Amino acid sequence: MKLYDYMRSSAAYRVRIALNLKGLTYESVPISLLEGTQLGEHYRSLNPTGLVPSLDTGEGIIGQSLAIIEYLDECHPEPALLPAPPLARARARALALQVACDIHPLNNLRVLKYLTGELGHSEEQKTTWYHHWLKQGLAPLEQQLSGSATPYCCGDNPTLADICLVPQIYNARRFKLDMTPYPRLIAIEQACNRLDAFRLAQPEQQSDHSGYPLTRR
Repeated sequence: MKLYDYMRSSAAYRVRIALNLKGLTYESVPISLLEGTQLGEHYRSLNPTGLVPSLDTGEGIIGQSLAIIEYLDECHPEPALLPAPPLARARARALALQVACDIHPLNNLRVLKYLTGELGHSEEQKTTWYHHWLKQGLAPLEQQLSGSATPYCCGDNPTLADICLVPQIYNARRFKLDMTPYPRLIAIEQACNRLDAFRLAQPEQQSDHSGYPLTRR
């Protein structure tokens, strides 16, 4: 498999975690969002949205991180990334979608560039925007998850919910959001990052960060 990837893309980060949890070998093809590689003719021919990640399965190309992750879970069922009971499965998906659909789209790179480019907002205003939508999204997650003492979002094993949460927290730290109001989220993040699958998916571990090998296991 070939993953079209960018080290700091939280969506690509999610897929790297899933691939690692499944123990799958893949080739990483860095796509620089800062240099605009995603807008080039070659990449657009693979993924017309010009977004990362994209996964070349050998049989076809899939865009959208959650679709990729569910594809991996269906093709490689162990370890499962969604709980078996229908209600628990729906809850894990709902938590994941709160991150992937409610928080992330408002704060991704193309939105931030539009704020400071075409709309002419300052870096300070951009950060205010970023922090506002993070707080709007993280507070309900903290509330929903604070009643459980399990190490992960949905029990004793990481699921799709954790896969989405950890990259979002990474980005919150990068933008210097005060994380003290979210002790339960931080506890989950720490539990996840004790696992190699999460640690090796971190941006600092990627080939486009500091020359790591392109084939990852």
